Amino acid sequence: MSTALTEAAVAGDEPGTPVLPLAGWTIGVTAARRADELGNLLERRGAKVVHAPAIRLVPLPDDAELLAATRTCVETPIDLAVATTGIGFRGWVEAAEGWGLGEALLERLSAARVLCRGPKARGAVRAAGLVDAWSPASESSSEVLEHLLGEDLEGRRIAVQLHGEPLPDFVEALRAAGADVVEVPVYRWEPPEDTAPLVRMVEQVLCGALDAVTFTSAPAVVSLLRTAAASGDEERLLQALRTRVVPVCVGPVTAAPLERREVPTVQPGRARLGALVRELGEVLPARSPGVRVAGHALQLRGSAVVVDGRLVPLPPVPMALLRALAHHPGRVVSRAELLRAAPGGATDEHAVEMAVTRLRSALGDPRCVQTVVKRGYRLAYDPVDA
Repeated sequence: MSTALTEAAVAGDEPGTPVLPLAGWTIGVTAARRADELGNLLERRGAKVVHAPAIRLVPLPDDAELLAATRTCVETPIDLAVATTGIGFRGWVEAAEGWGLGEALLERLSAARVLCRGPKARGAVRAAGLVDAWSPASESSSEVLEHLLGEDLEGRRIAVQLHGEPLPDFVEALRAAGADVVEVPVYRWEPPEDTAPLVRMVEQVLCGALDAVTFTSAPAVVSLLRTAAASGDEERLLQALRTRVVPVCVGPVTAAPLERREVPTVQPGRARLGALVRELGEVLPARSPGVRVAGHALQLRGSAVVVDGRLVPLPPVPMALLRALAHHPGRVVSRAELLRAAPGGATDEHAVEMAVTRLRSALGDPRCVQTVVKRGYRLAYDPVDA
């Protein structure tokens, strides 16, 4: 829109009660692990949460690949080890103990330099009685790789604990530098057993029922895209994520599948759920249009409008009409244009008139939406002087 107010509403339904930063928005959660924690954090900030687990974590205590990788590490000394996740490293040690190889594995790892991608991996390494040598402040795999490539790797054996999917670029770069890399696949991601919620989430993204979707792992991104592709909607989904629905990723590894498809993502400064929620609580209000109308301050949200600091939930049709009127505040919008902007509920211009009546009532001041005879409607826009 041409003009927007940057200040957020500051009061809720009761005088002096603040409007929560995510009130009026609907957020999709694709996480499998810690979904309840993330959902609770979002709801405490006022969001409506839609949960559709995009993946499920499958441990591999009896997996032949993991057993083979563990035996390789036990039978031949390793020079370096990379722990990428806390849960994965713990799972590796526990699986080795189940095979009777736990003591031998820890002995080999204690003689190696152990690098950790982040504090959770570092905590798991220390809990196993090992000493970590280094971890990046960014918690980024790319910084771990850069650190490794800064030394001579020719002929050195490096064990890389994978975090749910292969790391081909990481592993190939180490091998190109002369290292002998042992990939340790501690667990794998699979699609959820019940895919119906994920299919519904794709539909909600496409129809604009979600304002943002959160991702805490790259496999979750891939799973959502594959679900859309199965119905021929992958490109439509990507376009929605580029233009209307905000994709929020916990870090660059998670964001990579979207970034490769030219979908810009929002990421917190630290790869933490709390930081992700705080970032979302800043990004959505900042992107939300605000206008002064008939002496009132209006801030549009996903399914509500904040009027003079009071949150007013709106049904889909009046919300869509308000959004169309606010797109160019003060311009007359014809009934035909408003009909096209309305979701499936409005079928004729009379339905538009009824929705405008409901909108005026909800805003609390009928002067906010003006009727322009034989032309349509406009917001009673109060331009803000520069």
